[in-house]
Amino acid sequence: MTEPAIAVRGLTKIFPVPFHRQSITAVRDLDLRVEPGEVFGLLGPNGSGKSTTLKIILGLVSPTRGRTEIFGRDSRLVESRVAVGFLPENPYFYKYLTGEETLRFFGRLCGLGGARLRERINELLDLVGLTKARKQRLGTYSKGMLQRIGLAQALIHHPKLLVLDEPTAGVDPAGSREIRDLIRDLRHRGITVLLSSHLLAQAQEICDRVGILADGALVREGRLEELIAIENQTELVLENASGTLLNEIEGLAARSNARVIERRKSTTTLERLFLEATKK
Repeated sequence: MTEPAIAVRGLTKIFPVPFHRQSITAVRDLDLRVEPGEVFGLLGPNGSGKSTTLKIILGLVSPTRGRTEIFGRDSRLVESRVAVGFLPENPYFYKYLTGEETLRFFGRLCGLGGARLRERINELLDLVGLTKARKQRLGTYSKGMLQRIGLAQALIHHPKLLVLDEPTAGVDPAGSREIRDLIRDLRHRGITVLLSSHLLAQAQEICDRVGILADGALVREGRLEELIAIENQTELVLENASGTLLNEIEGLAARSNARVIERRKSTTTLERLFLEATKK
């Protein structure tokens, strides 16, 4: 069996409330598995525990109970993060640096240098479409450009896993589309992507599998086509069918000149599934 990119087992996180005899359970008994090379979406309303889960996976917060692993290594260990790139929801950049200088700064933090780093900077600027803006200071970048330079810095050290927290939040539609295209390209390159998002339509476009959190618990998890399938409904896609034939049943269509191209489950939307899964 292939080793998972991320394995979460029995994860629970309880935060004590200062000066009160009570506590808040942010995550409860969470089991999760993200396979290598897939795009996994962690979805949930505000306060559902998804940000806490990401922070525990990244080793930024310690769990109360349970265990998280990255490619088989305990995520509390520093060496587990060597293969991880991270873009937080609101990344901070030095606005007086140019795009090229920003990537050089993060590359050196990762131990890169010389010709190897120069080549990597050129490659990433081309990948995220910022080659022409490489000499511009980040203070002049749009929100979408900042997110793309953020993706580039997260990829500077050739990570096998990329963790993205709301990667398209606050980005205009054109910039959002560019970021989604980048995520698809990363999947084709074999990079595993774990993303947290509240933009359900966008998550539906790019995710192979999703997990929906509500009140700290996983209420739905699986492949998108399975989760959004409507039971007891089937769609027929016909070729060369007349208007009259569209009103016929499948048996009549089989005896005509029309050909059934596809048979599939009718689907709902990820947004509707999300609302049904998280409602109390």
